[in-house]
Amino acid sequence: MTQTQSIAAPYTTTLRDGRAVTIRPLAEEDRQALHNFGMALPENDLLYLEDDFQNQDIISRLINAHAAENWRQVVALDNNHIVAYGAVRQLPGWFSHVGDIQLVVSDAWRRSGLGTAMAWKIVGSARDLGVKKIIVEMTEKQTAGQAIFQRLGFNVEGNLQKHACDRSGHLHNLLLLSYHIEE
Repeated sequence: MTQTQSIAAPYTTTLRDGRAVTIRPLAEEDRQALHNFGMALPENDLLYLEDDFQNQDIISRLINAHAAENWRQVVALDNNHIVAYGAVRQLPGWFSHVGDIQLVVSDAWRRSGLGTAMAWKIVGSARDLGVKKIIVEMTEKQTAGQAIFQRLGFNVEGNLQKHACDRSGHLHNLLLLSYHIEE
C-alpha cells in the first residue's frame, strides 16, 4: 500500500470512468448534503449501515464530530452533492492503536473507482491518527467492498457467524478485514 494522502487537503481526482470528484474533509456546512446523500441510498444499502444516514439526529452527530481528535471523516463531492462518505475512528482504551473504517458510495458512483479513491484517503487519515492497525467490518454479501479493501492489502482476519442484524431483523455473517500499518 503506497498511495495514501492526508485528509487535510481537498483534492480533485478523475475516476477511471472519466468523471471527476473532489474529496475533502466533512465540514459543518455539509449537513443538508449529507442528509440528501443518505436519502438517495438504495434501501438495500440501509440494511447494512452502522449509521442511519436518513436520520437527522445521526447526521447531526456526524457533522458535530467533524473536528473530533479521534475521528476523520471525508466526503466525495460532485457539484456540491455528496456521492461518497468515509471515516476512520480511532478506538478507545486498549484498542487505541486500531482504527475502524466506514465507507459508503452512492449507487450511481459504484464501479467507477471512487470506492478505491476514498479508501486510499481514509487509510491516509488513519496514518494521520497514528493508528497501527486498520479494520473494516462488512457482511459476506458485500463482495464489492471486500474487493476494494483486499486490493489495498487488507486480509480477512475473522468471520463471525450470524453476528450482524440488519434493520429487517435478519442475521448475517460478518467479516473482519484488517491491515497492519508499517512503522
